[in-house]
Amino acid sequence: MKTITTTEELATFCLEAAKRPYVTVDTEFLRERTYYSKLCLVQLAYQDDAGDDAVLVDPLASGLSLAPLYDLFQDAGCVKVFHAARQDLEIFYVDAGIIPAPLFDTQVAAMVCGFGEQAGYETLVRKIAKADLDKSSRFTDWSRRPLTEAQATYAVGDVTHLRDIYEYLSDRLAKSGRTKWVSEEMAVLNDPATYQADPDNAWKRVKTRTQSGKFLAIVRELARFREAYAQDRNIPRTRVYKDDALVEIASTKPQSEQDLGRSRLLLREARKGDIAAGIIASVKAGIATKSEDMPQVDNARAKLQVNPALADMLRVLLKAKTDSADVAPKLIASASDLDALAAGERDVPALKGWRAEVFGKEALELCEGRVGLAVKGQKVVTVAL
Repeated sequence: MKTITTTEELATFCLEAAKRPYVTVDTEFLRERTYYSKLCLVQLAYQDDAGDDAVLVDPLASGLSLAPLYDLFQDAGCVKVFHAARQDLEIFYVDAGIIPAPLFDTQVAAMVCGFGEQAGYETLVRKIAKADLDKSSRFTDWSRRPLTEAQATYAVGDVTHLRDIYEYLSDRLAKSGRTKWVSEEMAVLNDPATYQADPDNAWKRVKTRTQSGKFLAIVRELARFREAYAQDRNIPRTRVYKDDALVEIASTKPQSEQDLGRSRLLLREARKGDIAAGIIASVKAGIATKSEDMPQVDNARAKLQVNPALADMLRVLLKAKTDSADVAPKLIASASDLDALAAGERDVPALKGWRAEVFGKEALELCEGRVGLAVKGQKVVTVAL
């Protein structure tokens, strides 16, 4: 297999790849010690009878530019195929502001095609490509050079087997008329907002039991500072302080480094210097927040009165419909979505697009008392009332 280390070599490969209907893509990266993923390797392959169709691209090679790859990513005539694409796409978006298009994610396609909710790459390789993967190199240090032969073999397998998987799934989707379903699912992956970590919204990821405006205002300021600090220094946010420490600080409201020294959960490095100053400033800013500017938790769903019997019936219907359609249930509706439906909420994904075809229309009829459930042989079906 060939390893590309120059921009010229990459440009040559990408020009050839652009002539094909699709190219398979994967990456190897490190993120344990950084906020942003460190790209260590890009694997590319396209279908070519000549066999010289899979390469490893070394982004750590001196002088190599990924510009030719980004040009390929924007070529509308070539589908870019990934498996579980989100983290790969985030790397490219952060680096160049580019999201490959058109895009195809084989993990999503596999769930649409009946491979279950845990459509892992290894499973698809075994079931579709009829091959086995040597996973021994999976968690190795991909930043070290030279790569070992085992690493190179593992890495290239992530895109060569992916060709067989893509062709099988795309053909199956076309025959079943579900290609549009996968296209609808790509909307989230194609949205730049998916990859933008806005410090102003970081507080929404922090789980708290207290929902008072003043408390949440402090949480918001602490989360905003932590996110911006981690981004600026490219370190994991947990290296600044963890969520449990953040919640503790929001509760105790320390006003000085001496106060911070009493924290049970705060890292020693965070009790002084820039982090300590940021914490104290954040607490003060949170306390000073005016009532009209305090964050509000959306409790609309929580306040809905769920009909437990109806929720159970919706779960039975979902199981029946997804078994019949051979689709992973979690693609259609989550447990909270079903509870929301049972409480009268109608702004849920299950009632829109292809999900409505599979489940949503009959789910709505069930909620409105227009149909009931019955057992017919080994199947659960809806019957008009």
